[in-house]
Amino acid sequence: MGRLFGTDGIRGVANVDLTPTLAYDLGRAVGHHLDAAGRSVVIGQDTRRSCDMLVASLSAGLTSLGADVLQLGVVTTPGLAFVAGSGDHVAGIMVSASHNPAADNGLKVLSGGRKVDDEAEEILERLIFAAEALPGRPNDELGRVRRDDGQAIQPYIDHLATAAADVFDGLRIAIDCANGSAAAVAPELFRHLGAEVTVLGDAPDGSNINLHCGSTHPEGLQATVVAAGADLGLAFDGDADRLIAVDERGALVDGDGVMGICALARLDAGTLRNNVLVATVMSNGGLERAIADAGGQLIRTPVGDRHVYEAMERHDAVLGGEQSGHIIFRDRATTGDGILSGIELVRVLHGSAAKLSELAGRIPRLPQVVLNSAVRHKDQWQLDPAFNAAVVRATDRLGATGRILVRPSGTEPKLRIMVEGDDPAEIGAIARELDELAQARLN
Repeated sequence: MGRLFGTDGIRGVANVDLTPTLAYDLGRAVGHHLDAAGRSVVIGQDTRRSCDMLVASLSAGLTSLGADVLQLGVVTTPGLAFVAGSGDHVAGIMVSASHNPAADNGLKVLSGGRKVDDEAEEILERLIFAAEALPGRPNDELGRVRRDDGQAIQPYIDHLATAAADVFDGLRIAIDCANGSAAAVAPELFRHLGAEVTVLGDAPDGSNINLHCGSTHPEGLQATVVAAGADLGLAFDGDADRLIAVDERGALVDGDGVMGICALARLDAGTLRNNVLVATVMSNGGLERAIADAGGQLIRTPVGDRHVYEAMERHDAVLGGEQSGHIIFRDRATTGDGILSGIELVRVLHGSAAKLSELAGRIPRLPQVVLNSAVRHKDQWQLDPAFNAAVVRATDRLGATGRILVRPSGTEPKLRIMVEGDDPAEIGAIARELDELAQARLN
């Protein structure tokens, strides 16, 4: 069997790949590994219909080993991380497949308010496969389940409000909650902060999360920003750990743009610690040029916000993230937080006389094409000589002016093919050639 954990926890089609039995076994594995008997584990979820089923199974697994469970209900992943990292909780588990379709779901394990590392995941995986053999507890030592009434998450909301201060007062914003977790937090928060708010994607029904809305489908938000004459738009994904912004003209500002705007502001203020911004191999080369020109340094990591956070710790950096919109402000949070990222972006906008389009224009963009090739054998691309030879030829063709990155998705059955360079026509042709070859060779 392949590795259960990908770049962002365990994911799969709910009740097919990600079964109640697997969730139960993970609960037992977490309870055993973290010696959670008599201690508390918090569980949060997004709005997918399958979440209730998986939360129940996780809770059963944990309580069978003596752990108490605090169920937060629908909450953002960063909100769950905040609660899990405070108080006496030994761990947190988020039930969410983030930006994936509603039929999928996922399980993310956090300890100390952050996602567990590779070593812990490997231990948990071994325990999952041996879950039936783990010793249970007698009746008087079983854990109990408690459902939060909103008190546990309130300190997180207060934390966001404190970070925002008065920068939203009088601002006109449009937000897209992706029919996901953000709908439970963002509209009320931004209105409380004094913004005039137009809301999209705030009617979850269990099946419409990320459906033609949110950070992966921001077209509706773009049109709404223009029609409403808003100052900007903020689009979140299903569990609200990502942010994609929209400027006042309706143009997208992706994670690279948001990171670049915030990093340049902090460089100018002298608050970008060690003058370092951490980003992944997917971030645009234009971001690297902008940071270097301003006297900073961009350090790249493998894809995944966990890798970003680990590199931020190594280099004592306070800002890092991904082009997809996972952005970490390490002086304020332990994980990517779409709502917090929106707040930090507005803080920069508030302190500037420029509009968001002008701030984003300071981050040059090299032409870049990213294709997601749906292939059955995404992990075997390096073993195919024809595909690898084509990648080598294309890399030589681009020379020093461009780059090619091929990697299997950690969350979907796809091969990511990224081509970057100075000539849009050339990189588009290269990306299409590699995509067609992948479809022919890896299915």
